[in-house]
Amino acid sequence: SDLYTRLTTREHLQYFGRLHGLSDDQIETRSEELIRMLDMKGIKDRRTEGFSQGERMKVCLARALIHNPRHVVLDEPTNGLDVMTTRKVRELIAELKTLGLCVLFSSHLMYEVAKLCDDIVIIAEGRVVAVGSPEEIRAAAGVDNLEDAFVLLSEQAASA
Repeated sequence: SDLYTRLTTREHLQYFGRLHGLSDDQIETRSEELIRMLDMKGIKDRRTEGFSQGERMKVCLARALIHNPRHVVLDEPTNGLDVMTTRKVRELIAELKTLGLCVLFSSHLMYEVAKLCDDIVIIAEGRVVAVGSPEEIRAAAGVDNLEDAFVLLSEQAASA
C-alpha cells in the first residue's frame, strides 16, 4: 500500500483519475462516491503521511477503483486491518460483485473466502491443487469446512 505521503486522499484520487484519462467532473463524481463508500470523509483532505494501515488500504482501494474497472485484483485486502475496516472492505467486495465486477483476491482467511467467493483456486507448493466453488472444494476433500479442506488438500500436495 504505497502512497505518495505529500498528497491528500483526494489528491491521490485526482492523480490516478487523470492517469486513467478521466475528466475533472468524472474524477470529482467518482471521488465523492468512493469517499462515501469507503467512509473516508474524515481523511479526504489530509495528507496520507502517518495514516493507519486501514486508512492506507482505503486510499489504495479507492485509487484502484477510481476509473470503474471491470476487473479488480486485491492481494490480502484485509490483512492488518481493524475489525470495522475489515468489515467495510468485505462489504465493498460484495458490492463490487453485485455490480458485475470480476474481483480476484488472495486470502489466507478461509471463512472470508467461503463468504465472498463464487470460485476458489487453492495453490500449494506452487501448484494448483483444487478449483471450484466453496461447496465443491469441501466435497472434494470430504470435509465440512473450507479451512479443513485447504489444509487437507495442501498437505496432500506437499506429500505428492
